Amino acid sequence: MTELAQMLASIKLPDLSGKAVLITGASTGIGAAVARAFAAQGAKVGVHYNASREPAEKLGEEIRAAGGTVHLIQGDVSREGETERVVEETAKTFGHLDGLINNAGGMLGRKPTSEYTDAHYAAVMDLNARSVLAATRAAHPWLKKQGGFIINTTSIAARNGGGNGAVLYAASKGFVSTITRGHAKEFVADRIRVNAVAPGVIATPFHERYTNDEQMELQRRSIPMGFVGTSEDCVGAYLFLASPTLSGYITGQIIEVNGGQLMP
Repeated sequence: MTELAQMLASIKLPDLSGKAVLITGASTGIGAAVARAFAAQGAKVGVHYNASREPAEKLGEEIRAAGGTVHLIQGDVSREGETERVVEETAKTFGHLDGLINNAGGMLGRKPTSEYTDAHYAAVMDLNARSVLAATRAAHPWLKKQGGFIINTTSIAARNGGGNGAVLYAASKGFVSTITRGHAKEFVADRIRVNAVAPGVIATPFHERYTNDEQMELQRRSIPMGFVGTSEDCVGAYLFLASPTLSGYITGQIIEVNGGQLMP
């Protein structure tokens, strides 16, 4: 555990204790860091994963060893019906659902839009956009029973159009940012707050997969704070938006976590 992760674990937000929270795409990267942080607050955490079974199981063991409550749930949220199953199984396992963090997503390769295929477009949009809509629809009946929160993971790409070969990814995250604001208004009467976190350049398996060293260095130089962020650097924003004590009068907002790379 990093020093920052230890500091985050030492912060206590009593209003998150006992809450049931589902985090999609939580086996690695930002999702895994958020899962650890919510478990440390005493929340019951649903850790969703797709292909990364081993990292998810390791994370589950880590959370249980620290005294936390975790439920691992596998599913391909880009497929119709799978997202709903993941939400329903998690909510029924815990008996309730207080929060949904739509974090699953990916670029699925760098490809210029002049060379895109219908299949690539469908894959990107199903994973990054439709899954958010489907998970939210499935979670809504559970969340409105007692009120709750939804936090979507969007991206700096939603504002700047994305990097080389990432325009479709950026567009899908633009959808996430827009649906965040729309759902905030639609669900306010159900006492459900909807917000989002927009990470900038964060050192995660995402960039290990799609960004080479030269590209990463160019991006680092564009960050005023001078360094690439970590998954733990994003965690505080999620905890803040989940806590009704800290953000009970905040909805429809997007917190930019990017070291100053973008200052809207």
